[in-house]
Amino acid sequence: ALSPPPRETDKPLRIPIVEVYKIGGIGTVASGRIETGVMRPGISVVFAPSGIRAKVVSVEMHHRKVQEAFPGDHVGFHVQGAEAKQLSRGMVASDAGNDPAQGCASFLAQIIVLSHPGELKVGFTPVVDVHTAHVPCRVAEILSRIDRSTGQEVERNPEGIRNGDAAIVRLEPVKPLCVETFANYAPLGRFAVRDAKTTIAVGFIKNVVKQEAPQARQAAPRVSRAPPP
Repeated sequence: ALSPPPRETDKPLRIPIVEVYKIGGIGTVASGRIETGVMRPGISVVFAPSGIRAKVVSVEMHHRKVQEAFPGDHVGFHVQGAEAKQLSRGMVASDAGNDPAQGCASFLAQIIVLSHPGELKVGFTPVVDVHTAHVPCRVAEILSRIDRSTGQEVERNPEGIRNGDAAIVRLEPVKPLCVETFANYAPLGRFAVRDAKTTIAVGFIKNVVKQEAPQARQAAPRVSRAPPP
């Protein structure tokens, strides 16, 4: 018999938001799938990349209140301290006291070009689909073209990449976005690149330059790197 994959309950909480509701007599309710960690009533959560904080009043699954919810569970959670209009799909909820999620200034990724007419060059700004977010990201730098099977560098700083090429690129989100490294939080670290309603590339995130929320932004961004293999 097949064994179910282990649930990543030992990692900090991450819940990409799918929907946000304002329910009469209750208040603000956000819903999403728990990717890592454990969700419990009473914790303080941060919604990245906005930095908005709120207290979790209750957690529900299938219209029943629960005291704990785990990775893979789809939950709705009532929060106090945040208005529904302040929250939106694509944000990420996390525990304010345990490695809270943040927005990113840029991220380094390994991609494979699947279907793109011509060359993909610096300055190109497609839409990146990552967890529940859909945000335009500018190709700020193409660091190298690599061999798809070995990962070895084939060409440094190429002018462009074509169909079938694998490359290391640096992407800068045009709008606020929260992502993580694939090594630390896999569901928040893999993405598809879309242009004109077509998936033109796929990739995973190797490291992230974090960015504080506007109301708490520090002078210098913090770099989060994936641990060595």
